[in-house]
Amino acid sequence: MEFTTGGQLEIRISAADVGKRVSVRRLTAPGAGTERFTDTVGHLDSWDGGVLRITRRTGETVLIDETALVAGKVVPAAPARRRGPATSARELQEVAARGWPAGETGRLGDWTLRASGGFTARANSVLPLGATGLPLSAALDRIRAWYHERGLPALVQVATGDPDQDARLDAALAERGWTDERHALIRTAALAPLADTGADTSGVLLSREPDEAWLRAYGRTSASVADAVGVLTGGPSVWFATVPGEPGRPGGAGPAAIGRCVVDGRWAGFAALAVSPDLRRRGLATLVMARLAERALDEGASAAYLQVEEGNGGAASLYDGLGFTTHHAYHYRREPQP
Repeated sequence: MEFTTGGQLEIRISAADVGKRVSVRRLTAPGAGTERFTDTVGHLDSWDGGVLRITRRTGETVLIDETALVAGKVVPAAPARRRGPATSARELQEVAARGWPAGETGRLGDWTLRASGGFTARANSVLPLGATGLPLSAALDRIRAWYHERGLPALVQVATGDPDQDARLDAALAERGWTDERHALIRTAALAPLADTGADTSGVLLSREPDEAWLRAYGRTSASVADAVGVLTGGPSVWFATVPGEPGRPGGAGPAAIGRCVVDGRWAGFAALAVSPDLRRRGLATLVMARLAERALDEGASAAYLQVEEGNGGAASLYDGLGFTTHHAYHYRREPQP
């Protein structure tokens, strides 16, 4: 985790913090050519004779010599692992939209029209929160004209979180021939357990912008690299994670794994998680998420969300294991074809 103030690591705990939940970083390879650190999050049971006794969430007890400490701080109690944070579908849609911002937006009453050169449906669709102030047919005519001016098809993102308003809108669009596609889920989880894995995350590099290697590993920038980077780097506080690859491995020298996280108040949104095909099932995805979760916790977040397409069994298994549960579903309605 990050424990920096002015770029310096700080130990901000003492024996007076016994009984509290703490996060500490310790040096595990003193005297080695390359420093290696390990992070531990848990309940500080005691600090006697220069030794800290910390009990992790799993029940494991860790003994740490105080001379090995390089950083430490008190952290909030972890929320229940299997229970996602309480919030409305609308709030989460607004948070997700801020975390994946379109390059260009327009307003039609309370609805937001988003365009980003075709890079992802999320950044090139209408977010219908509230009312337009127009009859639906007139609103849809304006929406289609707006998107056609930009050379894009008109898409409307419809959530199933509001059984009344969203269901009515979905039915009305279907009646007008707008076809459904790209069914997905928004899933949420407590953030602290994502970081509290016990894994050494020091090899996961963080940056504020994606480099060329990160973008190649992501591989979804065919529409426009500039549009993609604009969306990817937008948001309140964005971080990009990279596990460097090793030259000479069968899969090449590109990143072994990548990921993205945007911090927005109490929320940390995860996206663009990818692992090189030759290195899957080695825990790299969990490692990347742990490193990003550490960073988000340091910025004050406490809850996590992500968006995943329905039917993605591999991703579902990973996120189930990390404590994510489905908050609500959504899909897109595409304008009728002439």
